[in-house]
Amino acid sequence: MTCFPVRLAAILLAALAAFAPAAFSIEAPALTLYENATLIDGTGAPARPGQDILVRGERIEATGPHGSLDAQADGARRVDLSGRYVIPGLIDSHVHLATPPNRPRAEAILRRQLYGGVTAVRDMADDLRSVGELARASLAGEIAAPDIYYAALMAGPSFFADPRVLAVSRGFAPGSAPWMQAIDADTDLPSAVAMARGTAAVAIKIYANLPPESVAAITAEAHRQKMMIWAHSAIFPARPAEITAAGPDSVSHVCYLGYEAQSVMLPVYEDRTPVDESLLAAEGDDPVIAGLFETMLAKGSILDATGSLFVKFAEERRADPSKKPLRCTGDQTVRLTQQAWRAGVPISTGTDFVNPAGDAWPEVHAELLFLARDVGMPPLAVIHAATLVGARAAGQDRDMGSVEAGKLANFVILAADPLADIGHIESVETTVKRGREYRRADYVPVTEQELAARTAE
Repeated sequence: MTCFPVRLAAILLAALAAFAPAAFSIEAPALTLYENATLIDGTGAPARPGQDILVRGERIEATGPHGSLDAQADGARRVDLSGRYVIPGLIDSHVHLATPPNRPRAEAILRRQLYGGVTAVRDMADDLRSVGELARASLAGEIAAPDIYYAALMAGPSFFADPRVLAVSRGFAPGSAPWMQAIDADTDLPSAVAMARGTAAVAIKIYANLPPESVAAITAEAHRQKMMIWAHSAIFPARPAEITAAGPDSVSHVCYLGYEAQSVMLPVYEDRTPVDESLLAAEGDDPVIAGLFETMLAKGSILDATGSLFVKFAEERRADPSKKPLRCTGDQTVRLTQQAWRAGVPISTGTDFVNPAGDAWPEVHAELLFLARDVGMPPLAVIHAATLVGARAAGQDRDMGSVEAGKLANFVILAADPLADIGHIESVETTVKRGREYRRADYVPVTEQELAARTAE
């Protein structure tokens, strides 16, 4: 007769197996050898043909010339990648997944991202109750999605009349939710930052309507508590120079930097007066902007340019001039991003827009095309921006952003050479995220009608 402890252990193991996510197994990690690919590792190093990648479980165990890992790969499943190209998983460094929360739509966006080569995203402030659940479901393998790293938001009290605030903090008085806090001179910043940390956010996004001394104080306290700062490049009334001087880890929207050339700063975010582009150099490097980039380089800040958003809108406005202008034209956005690239400022690939559900490819592909075709960055540099720089922007470069031993097995298998044409980013055959394969052939877009029906259920 089986003794009670043994039977109890068997019952517990069976229960654990029953509730384990389908993406995982309690058995020993699988070993897979991806063979004979041309590897573009994300570090900025040249492509290396004839490379093998050995993956154990969710991590890369080793990389090396074809055949050099055979001794370590005994019993491994082998995947022939002859004629294929491998790049690290892409990272979209500026998304919004829950303003307002809509789980079916968010899952559809995330699925499209993953099957299009995106293995991580930065969520730049939403309803973190919803975003946190999406992040957990992604890690558990319950949904097909990139890993999600997210920010809590801080802004001046006057910002919290914005209707988006109500959409992401129901149940809380505006400005009092731990992930959406109003800050003034009387705020206990150590406690405010600690509350933000309690949401599992990795960063605080400094958004709007704060004076420069508050921007500096929030940044210092967040860094003391080991949180990152993801800031808009102008906070209104705080100027771009005051933002960059505070030393945020990343600065969003290259366009807003143009406000530094103006003698009078807009008083609040809600004032949508565009940048006076006549004050900026029409060609070559603008000296005022050059000073901002020097500070960013000194502070180690990353530029989340979101350039394709402004170029895309400029094209739409040419077709429909009745549309209200954004803060910058597409042409000015291109010029400022070109200057950042010439200055050596690291640039990540953020988007800040969502395409219709039926579109085949993730939005971040447009940002890669913007950097290559509009800004003129070499494809190798664009891939570096979309991978290792993006991982740094999310604070995750120890685990992702490049195809190297010890890092997560996050990479994309392409049928065509992205260094010959960055447009070949859309030759995805398979995305590997945390060692699990997602074949592009299995992806089926969701229509707006299907999303509407799911949302109504």
